[in-house]
Amino acid sequence: MKPFLATTAVGLMAATLAGSALAGALSPEEQIETRQAGYTFMGWNMGKIKASLQGDYDADQVKAAANAIAAIANSGMGALYGPGTDKDVGDVKTRVKPELFENMQDVGKLAGDFKTAADNLAEAAAGGDAGAVKTAFGDLGQACKACHKKYRADD
Repeated sequence: MKPFLATTAVGLMAATLAGSALAGALSPEEQIETRQAGYTFMGWNMGKIKASLQGDYDADQVKAAANAIAAIANSGMGALYGPGTDKDVGDVKTRVKPELFENMQDVGKLAGDFKTAADNLAEAAAGGDAGAVKTAFGDLGQACKACHKKYRADD
């Protein structure tokens, strides 16, 4: 394994383990807020990629945004769906449907598909080819929608 890939793999594994341990120490409210922050940050980065694909393509910006998305996708966010996070808690609102917690095998598959799509986007962005990024970005969008359609309530 190349040194960079080995370092990245070790870093992602450590982040996943740390994320799982941290999630157990967080209250349900904090878990909801933390996962929402992660999704908001991914959405912001997806917006930067979309803007770049629709305007003047900025390979460096796209690469940074794709790497941020992949890092969050691989961070172990599933641990932030702990007991008590299936509904609003106090002033903290969630759009997750209760069905998510009843279909963990399907959710796991969708999460795996999302991670794969995020990793593919980061790989395409590293190559610098706008066409490859556009395709990978579309695949990531479909992976997002697959979960949203089933497990996220409308506003």
